[in-house]
Amino acid sequence: MDDVDLRLLRELAADARLPNNALAARVGIAPSTCLGRVRALRERGVIRGYHADVDPAALGRPIQAMIAVRLQSTARGHISEFMARIAELPEVLNVFFLGGADDFHVHIAATSSENLRDFVVVNLSANPDVALTETNLIFEHVRAGLTH
Repeated sequence: MDDVDLRLLRELAADARLPNNALAARVGIAPSTCLGRVRALRERGVIRGYHADVDPAALGRPIQAMIAVRLQSTARGHISEFMARIAELPEVLNVFFLGGADDFHVHIAATSSENLRDFVVVNLSANPDVALTETNLIFEHVRAGLTH
């Protein structure tokens, strides 16, 4: 990747809805060049998708939490299945597989504190593969952009 690709990625990360002509102008290249470079970035898997950043509170899920999950040492063979099952639950926004003391961080948006409690109790604590959970409430989230 060269400097032009990096500038394209920074602009798209800030606003993925930029029309091609505006993106090309911001980066200082021809629209046809811009279109080809963005297509190549998608085909190489550098651009994985375009997403709307939706406020969970607007969808009736005003409580966000990050839940650290540690699996039992005997559950190491179930990591992929655990991750896939958790990711399908309606409260889940993101699942992060980690190196370190915790195996996962699960980012959820809940309808209420009761919904949050039930999520942890039913989907995590009741799972025999789960050794430990730690729930941290998220008060505020600021999306950072690409800086390099």
